[in-house]
Amino acid sequence: MFAGASVLVTGGSRGIGRTIALRFAREGASRVAIGFFRSDAAAEETAGELRALGAEPVLVRGNVAGDRVAREVAALGPLDVLVHNAATGVIRPALETEDKHWDWTHATNARALLSLVRAAAPGMPAGSSVIALSSLGASRVLDRYALVGTSKAALEALVRYLAVELAPRGIRVNAVSGGVVETGALEYFPNREEVLEIGAGNPAGRIVTPDDVAGAVCFLAGPDAEMIRGQVLVVDGGFSLPVR
Repeated sequence: MFAGASVLVTGGSRGIGRTIALRFAREGASRVAIGFFRSDAAAEETAGELRALGAEPVLVRGNVAGDRVAREVAALGPLDVLVHNAATGVIRPALETEDKHWDWTHATNARALLSLVRAAAPGMPAGSSVIALSSLGASRVLDRYALVGTSKAALEALVRYLAVELAPRGIRVNAVSGGVVETGALEYFPNREEVLEIGAGNPAGRIVTPDDVAGAVCFLAGPDAEMIRGQVLVVDGGFSLPVR
């Protein structure tokens, strides 16, 4: 489906981002750039997997909210797909956070999308796609999730604005909101086991996997999603439905 495509996935060395990057390579992408911050070994390992699948890997190391990464993204040349998956945050009650926690959480999770799009959009061809990874915490109150949840709410609002602004260029913008996804990121949740148990109790009867999320991202990036603009595709096994 993506034969010859050039793709960027931020936070692409591990977890959901890695799965998304490898999925695009399997679908024929010729070049897959992965953004990462500290995980050099994981990035090199993912690069090797991309090569084995026939895609040229490009490693973009640094703070995704920083100017240097934006310049590197602009220098990549035309992108057919931009996936903003990188995320961070402090998992604690709102009143136990500090202003600096708010600033870097929102910078990485929300503002970085705007920086990346400003850098990449001038070179993106008609028919290209921008996809952001969101969270159920953008629209629901989750325990100890205030900073991440509000940053994802800002992200979803930005997706809607960008979808309208970039439409004349032929660039589509959407988001994928995963439910509870079993990745290494859950290690930072003090109530990890409880979260996993609740997440697996959705109507689908199992936890959401990175492959589930990657499939949704590839769908939105593909031609069958041409008329889907500024939307949030929820992939949670029905977890957010009001089951009585």
